[in-house]
Amino acid sequence: MFAHYLLQAIMLLSGAVALSAAVFDADWFFKSRNAEPVVRMFGRERSRLLYALLGIVLMAAALFFYMRVSRMDV
Repeated sequence: MFAHYLLQAIMLLSGAVALSAAVFDADWFFKSRNAEPVVRMFGRERSRLLYALLGIVLMAAALFFYMRVSRMDV
């Protein structure tokens, strides 16, 4: 079960970082090597929207799986 909780924590943290970087328009995030192709393809504003949605989806998935796993624990 530890692996499940670890994966959920990573998903939740990744989603929170992506969402907060999009909300606060973090240069360190959008100028990183992994995000630059997305910014070039969609532009900065659309990339922020995309990463905000990705962050919300990641956090929602982490919470969904947490609820599923915690129900299986009982």
